[in-house]
Amino acid sequence: MVGVNSTIEIAGLKLRNPVMLAAGVLGVTGFSLKRVAEAGAGAIVTKSIGIKPRDGYPNPTITETNCGLLNAMGLPNPGVEDFECELKIAKEGGVSVIASIFGASKEEFAYVGSVMEEAGADAIELNVSCPHTEVVALGQSPDLTSDVVETVKKGVDIPVFVKLTPNVTDIVLVAKSAERAGADAITCINTLRAMAVDVETGKPILANKVGGLSGPAIKPVAVRCVFEISKEVNIPVIGCGGITYWQDAVEFLLAGASAIQIGTAIAFRGLSVFKEITDGIQEYLSKKGYRNLKEIVGLSHKF
Repeated sequence: MVGVNSTIEIAGLKLRNPVMLAAGVLGVTGFSLKRVAEAGAGAIVTKSIGIKPRDGYPNPTITETNCGLLNAMGLPNPGVEDFECELKIAKEGGVSVIASIFGASKEEFAYVGSVMEEAGADAIELNVSCPHTEVVALGQSPDLTSDVVETVKKGVDIPVFVKLTPNVTDIVLVAKSAERAGADAITCINTLRAMAVDVETGKPILANKVGGLSGPAIKPVAVRCVFEISKEVNIPVIGCGGITYWQDAVEFLLAGASAIQIGTAIAFRGLSVFKEITDGIQEYLSKKGYRNLKEIVGLSHKF
């Protein structure tokens, strides 16, 4: 693999590889984030953090399906003030730390973003897409998404990413609205709105009844979203949803993603998944005769 360059730059952030940690998994403490960085991730994204501490929904909050995981956590987090110290520990991992944030209003988003920047975050990822909480209404509206992005951009100097929901009629419209408002990158997708029922009791399994589906089942939806969005925007797209093996990651890159995020796969394959996928991408590039990761980004658009 001599001569293969798998580094990538996203909105000014230089990543040693394109394999990032997705928000929501191992992202609530600085030490867990640092572990992911040490396991080989090119960048790490925190748990979604809000302005105040939040307990989230009662149990059960997560269940395994035959095609992935279904969760309705309810955005539990310690609040931005208490998370500052965790972010500083995460920075010890030596890779870019992206703070996932949410709020009940654009002003709350802006405040949390500014605190995260001051604490050392290298970029902000706006969670306007959690399918089982109130924030999804923001991500389903191009205008509301634009308002949040524009407000946060005025309050921070670091890059702002926007994580989009697939639970819309036209995700491209939302992506283009975010870009016009100043977004530096698009992350897609968040989980699909879904539920499961216990056939013995007849009860919905999750306490919140409806949750978000992640894992292999949503990968084709995510690839489609990346393909459509990357053709219509001029900012980087980060692919997320069901990536489990290196072949999945390459598929996203070919569809137009500049980088990818790993979440659910950690539960099934452990932290070694970061190095395994990175090595697989490098071997693919070498086998195909490519010398740079950017050479394969969006290749499927030619057909």
